[in-house]
Amino acid sequence: MTLKLSRLWQPTRAIFWMMVMFNVLSSLCTYAMRALPLNTVGLVLLATVALLNVGCGLLAAWALLREEPPPR
Repeated sequence: MTLKLSRLWQPTRAIFWMMVMFNVLSSLCTYAMRALPLNTVGLVLLATVALLNVGCGLLAAWALLREEPPPR
């Protein structure tokens, strides 16, 4: 089984857009952690959400890499 990076670009599939949204949300959480004056609980909560989004985004990317793209 070969993994091709070109398999990541599949804008017709919902999992592609889920991967994009997980990564965008993770970036927004990271920005909020740096820009907003949060207490420790807020920082831990945002860090947890950001890390969960990174993990979900990686799982979605892995699923895209493993599966054959649908024929055009």
